[in-house]
Amino acid sequence: MTYHVIIVGGGLAGLTSATHLSKQGLSVLLIEKNKYPKHKVCGEYISNEVLPYLQALGFNPFSFGAKKINQFTLSTPKNQSIRTKLPYGGFGMSRYRMDWELSKLAKKYGTEILHEKAVDIQFSDNQFTVITHEEKQFKAQFVIGAFGKRSNLDINMNRTFVQKPTPFLGIKAHYKGDFPENMVALHNFKGGYCGISKVETNLVNVCYIADYKSFKKYKNIDDFQQNVLSKNTHLKTVFETYKLTFKHPLSISQISFSAKHPVENHIFMCGDSAGMIHPLAGNGMSMAIRAAQMVSLKILNYRSGAIASRADLESQYTQIWNKEFRARLKSGHIIASIFKLGLFSELIMVFLKAFRFVLPSIIKSTHGKPMKPEL
Repeated sequence: MTYHVIIVGGGLAGLTSATHLSKQGLSVLLIEKNKYPKHKVCGEYISNEVLPYLQALGFNPFSFGAKKINQFTLSTPKNQSIRTKLPYGGFGMSRYRMDWELSKLAKKYGTEILHEKAVDIQFSDNQFTVITHEEKQFKAQFVIGAFGKRSNLDINMNRTFVQKPTPFLGIKAHYKGDFPENMVALHNFKGGYCGISKVETNLVNVCYIADYKSFKKYKNIDDFQQNVLSKNTHLKTVFETYKLTFKHPLSISQISFSAKHPVENHIFMCGDSAGMIHPLAGNGMSMAIRAAQMVSLKILNYRSGAIASRADLESQYTQIWNKEFRARLKSGHIIASIFKLGLFSELIMVFLKAFRFVLPSIIKSTHGKPMKPEL
């Protein structure tokens, strides 16, 4: 089978680009190894900057009960805290529901979704061949790589970042608890940080990133949460009074924030495959959606003749990706580094509490402006 576009990976970036391109009449195959709906390790807070674009695609998160979020709380490992209004606001929605609904929307517009694992992507004579673990082969003019933080495909392509250390792991679960539905909180602890917000089910999403070296000193997740996270009194309240609704928390390892390239082997990387912002900055999901729009528009421009060659297309996507995201990624890295500095991070919090207008500006540095509803 031959398609205009094959998308490898069915997270937010993959599903959004599939919806966009299918809506514009292109034949799209999306290959995703997991079936929907499925929980994922994710902060599940999304900046409102993406709303105009999502609504242009026909997706309104509030139709599914997404929580409107306009307040932000930040705390340090020593329990200093500050609260501010979010400059743009956002919404809380589980990946379980959001990915599922987006997959249905993509299929409505004509996307074919294949639940298999892509094991190889080859490029020859200006055409891609994608091979699955079932030894099926599919061809396309373009491939979008939306396969997340780290994949065997990255290793097959010898991407530079896979040679670098991956010192973090992520853990996530939903809880029943008394947490304000208009709030997103970010609580720092030694070796990591934890995001908390409500989702459409009225459950509280608790997701944290931790240094693996710190984590492996403890016998299990409960032990780590009790002895490390709970040193932050805000988190201690969560783990002592909230009720876990998952049988077990979800976890992922080998998380890397190393630099990546937006185009590899002629594949357009999108979402975490192109670059991952520190979750402490709270904007990875919005970046994935924005990147999906960018790559979709560039592919459509190429097919309309507005872009002359594949080389120009790849160059333009790389340029716009770097212009849109490099500064955000750098800001996220700086912010995360500050909160690793112990006493210095506590002094920074004293400064932020004295000059409260500064925190909204810092938040803006990791976010973009409202997206144009371009299709």
